[in-house]
Amino acid sequence: MLMLKILFPVRALETGEDICYNTYSMITAENKSKAFALTQTHKDDVGSPQAQASVLTTRIKEITEHLQTNKHDHMARRGLIQMVARRKKLLKYLEANDFEAYKATVAKLGLRK
Repeated sequence: MLMLKILFPVRALETGEDICYNTYSMITAENKSKAFALTQTHKDDVGSPQAQASVLTTRIKEITEHLQTNKHDHMARRGLIQMVARRKKLLKYLEANDFEAYKATVAKLGLRK
């Protein structure tokens, strides 16, 4: 199966020259660290269900925006569905094992009303 990576140039503000290429739908390191900081249980927490659900929520929002302009991007849609399912499993685990943390995570991420 042939895998293609779509790359978009990032332009320097001063010169207008291409300085690097970024994959469009990847989460940036800055956004990822903000997502971790939102629900961390301690300073170096990146593996707890709360932190993982937070990063998945950020990625889901980015891909949803991408799909609003690129309606026929079926691979991105498939990835989105997989991420939603993974986040659902993490939240289900969190709800079963630590209900208070589940409620706090859902409130911070704004998932349920």
